[in-house]
Amino acid sequence: MWQTYQQVRTTDEAQTTELRNLLVERYLPLVKYNAERIWARLPDGVELDDLISAGVFGLMDAIDAFDLSRGVKFETYCVPRIRGAMLDELRTMDWVPRLVRSKASQFEQARKSLEIDLGRPPRPEELAAKLGVPLEQLDEVVGQATAVGLVSLNKKWYETDSYKDVREIDIIEDKKAEDPTHRLQNGDLMRLVTRGLNRNERLIIILYYYEDMTMKEIGATLDLSESRVSQMHSSIVARLQSQLGKRRPEFSN
Repeated sequence: MWQTYQQVRTTDEAQTTELRNLLVERYLPLVKYNAERIWARLPDGVELDDLISAGVFGLMDAIDAFDLSRGVKFETYCVPRIRGAMLDELRTMDWVPRLVRSKASQFEQARKSLEIDLGRPPRPEELAAKLGVPLEQLDEVVGQATAVGLVSLNKKWYETDSYKDVREIDIIEDKKAEDPTHRLQNGDLMRLVTRGLNRNERLIIILYYYEDMTMKEIGATLDLSESRVSQMHSSIVARLQSQLGKRRPEFSN
């Protein structure tokens, strides 16, 4: 089907649309699976159907951009695009419950009122008294109030003379940024570990240890059963342990 689709998509619009719809139906379970995984970690108020709809658009973009000649399985190629479309949809949603917004509004009004009356920022006990809550619960109220403090990372921080303005995302420290040295070391380790493995064996190691995919997901990607992937993984690990054991003197020098 993929070969036919890529042959006709520049010449026959009607057939292209029909084949695209068939491909969407074929890979729709991937969309639903990833939507359910993301949705399970979200707060109440986000609809699963909204994530699935966004994922379908990501799937269609992946179908249009997929290049069969690269030799990559479509399942591996499309999942990041599907998840990316869902995450983009989440960024446009206002998922904060109305009750939380109401409490946040009350908190901000009380804080401003006290600041005007006192001529200074209110103390915790003053703020708690104004809100009519025990001092012990103030931290919880503050936490609920700050839950609505969402800021667009594309918001302009300040303008520059160049063509590109500085945005919020440009000034936020990325505490989880990857160390380039660590990335190079990981690459060297991956090449060392996967040397001598066949294609499926290399993919199992890469997808399991570097992409954090489950055995079931890897099986779906490689058209193998979950138990077969598990058996191959155990065999690969045993071989690698044997190989590394033989080369241990090289690393101890």
